[in-house]
Amino acid sequence: MYSIFKPYIFSLDPEIAHDLAIKSLKFNVLPKSIFNVQGEEQLETNLLNERIPNPIGLAAGFDKSAEVYNSLFKLGYGFVEVGTITPKRQLGNSKPRVFRLEKDRALINRLGFNNHGSEIVSKRISDNLPSGFLGINIGPNKDTKNKDEDYFICLSRLSSFAGYITINISSPNTEGLRNFHEKKALEKLLLGLNKIKKDKNIVKPLVVKISPDIKDNEISIIIELILKHKIEGIIVSNTTDSHREKLSDIQKNEKGGLSGQPLKDLSTKLIKKFYRETKGKIQIIGVGGVDSGYAAFEKICAGADAVQLYTGMVYKGPGIVKEMKKELIAILKKEKLKNISEAVGINA
Repeated sequence: MYSIFKPYIFSLDPEIAHDLAIKSLKFNVLPKSIFNVQGEEQLETNLLNERIPNPIGLAAGFDKSAEVYNSLFKLGYGFVEVGTITPKRQLGNSKPRVFRLEKDRALINRLGFNNHGSEIVSKRISDNLPSGFLGINIGPNKDTKNKDEDYFICLSRLSSFAGYITINISSPNTEGLRNFHEKKALEKLLLGLNKIKKDKNIVKPLVVKISPDIKDNEISIIIELILKHKIEGIIVSNTTDSHREKLSDIQKNEKGGLSGQPLKDLSTKLIKKFYRETKGKIQIIGVGGVDSGYAAFEKICAGADAVQLYTGMVYKGPGIVKEMKKELIAILKKEKLKNISEAVGINA
């Protein structure tokens, strides 16, 4: 059905189309059973101390204010990540701020962490508990004077409702955020987060979401700190504010973070590097250009324990997870693998 409606949807401004998608998902009328596939038990896996039905997750950025996560679980996602949530409500950058690059199967966004804020979101989730494994992605407000403190506020306020918390240090749309990739800044942040966890008896796993634009010498520093401070996972990767040279679409030079197909090989190479250096000690969630079972399998073979998508759903619709599950099961059969976890890192 999505292929019938897609020309109309793509005739709308991307943000208007997104708002319509959120509103329609609020009705929560689709039965979960129509997104089930035969042999799905082969896709069950462990992620961040939780058994999940499959390794396909929805990345942060779609359900920014945690409004429709339970409807999204019904679409077949093994896990869903909401956010980025900031301490205070935030409108984000001025519009237009989302651009479809149809020729490149990509998006560029400069949204700027628009969300309802941590107080509203925590109340919303407490009133409608997650029916699946929920990640909550947190970050600082644009006008804050102390970014570290904003992470601490969000961790304290939201952790009890999360399966895991993602520390977003990698959006290109918040000034100074990527400075947290530097050793001193990252160490100070991780020390502070662990202190909050200890003081408030928070046991939920922490995950750090990194930029795809990091240099090779930064990888070892990030891994050293993640291991030292016992961070359970890493998301590879966020959007890129470069890599525009090979794009075809007329909107390729819009300012913001590029996602979708152009990130596919870039993020896969980065996953391999992280997997080789961590030797499986840290779980990796792979993001970037995931729009098929084959793309997901490639990232898993590179070292990802699970994958996330967002742009792929924009171009292929809500049925994308069902198709991906079918493709992954077919690949496992062909490769004579009993479970998807057996494929993690086999090509790294």
